[in-house]
Amino acid sequence: MSAAEDTSRFPPRRIGTILRSRPFLTGLVVVLVWIVAGVLKPGFGSFGHLRYLIELAAVIGLVAVGQTFVVIAGGIDLSVAAIVTVSAVGVPLVASSFDGTGVFAVLAILAIATGIGFLNGLGVALLRVHPMIMTLAMATFLQGVLILIAGGSAVSAQNPLLAWLGNARPLGAPASLYLWVVVAAAAIIVLHRTPFGARVYALGANPLASQLSGVGVVATTTSVYAVSGFSAGLAGVLLLGMNGQGYVGIGDPYLLASIAAVVLGGTSILGGSGTYAGTIPGAILLVTITALITVVNASAGWRNILFGTLILGLLLLSGREAVRR
Repeated sequence: MSAAEDTSRFPPRRIGTILRSRPFLTGLVVVLVWIVAGVLKPGFGSFGHLRYLIELAAVIGLVAVGQTFVVIAGGIDLSVAAIVTVSAVGVPLVASSFDGTGVFAVLAILAIATGIGFLNGLGVALLRVHPMIMTLAMATFLQGVLILIAGGSAVSAQNPLLAWLGNARPLGAPASLYLWVVVAAAAIIVLHRTPFGARVYALGANPLASQLSGVGVVATTTSVYAVSGFSAGLAGVLLLGMNGQGYVGIGDPYLLASIAAVVLGGTSILGGSGTYAGTIPGAILLVTITALITVVNASAGWRNILFGTLILGLLLLSGREAVRR
């Protein structure tokens, strides 16, 4: 192949665009942090530890799948943490003695999680409730239900499917990683290669213009929130498999983390632009930062301060980008 053909296939302008993209820059930051941390803290950069970090990032990444869809569509989902908890606590409660594989309980709880997301979408699309208010109200309602059902006790699950998801290592890699790869690939394809993905971007960019152009606003809005409920439910199922038990509050860390992963990956919090391909390194970066905070014996408060600072900074950046547009 000639040099001229190489240049035409990979023009310098396209390469420059990729190098300046937020997903690439976030991934580069992850690599640099891993290298520096590995030098300063022996063992941090080992293959086993990095594999463990990616396994933890899979939970955040799954929650952030739906959060990415919702944010691109111009909304936000503050109920994801409660849905994660509902799923982790609910699987043992819906388990049936006739299902020895544990598949029924998992499918049932995923259906419930998807239904919760669908209700969020109906409230936003039909009742015109602001997404923050609707999803926060749903989260509060779910937390109350969980307290009544589970109280303060932890519940354990004897579920073969969950045990496999949480502990299996096919070909030396965690089963959770395979699950994340499959879901991530599906999310990217749906967002960038389907008419539904185009409608999601159009809705986030300009809701009124989308409605006038024939985009089904109600159907699209309910769908993205249903996706958010499903992905949060899937994360809760995986979390239960990894921990072996669920309890009220187990999903709380994933609300802020899912939003931070989305905005770190370059998705505009104002909607209309972004990609899940950026959310992936965003989730890994958050887990890496958390691990570093743990290694240096800093409190969890510093982690929250750092996450909040990141989100505020990226909100300011998104605001400036909106003004330029």
